[in-house]
Amino acid sequence: MSITEIRKLPLHEKFQIMEALWEDLRPEIEKTDIPEHHKKLLDERRARVKSGEERLLDWDAVKNSYGHK
Repeated sequence: MSITEIRKLPLHEKFQIMEALWEDLRPEIEKTDIPEHHKKLLDERRARVKSGEERLLDWDAVKNSYGHK
């Protein structure tokens, strides 16, 4: 199936294809090691949130703050 054919599909069919792809990729993704520098970055961000230095933002609120709907 080409990208041109995919673009012509209804939205619900595109989502079905995406879900099938993610399910197919999941075993490979779960076997992949996370690089140590990614783990370190996430740990640093979690620590800043826990200390109150940073806060987590709701994704919908972030999108809406930039005028996206």
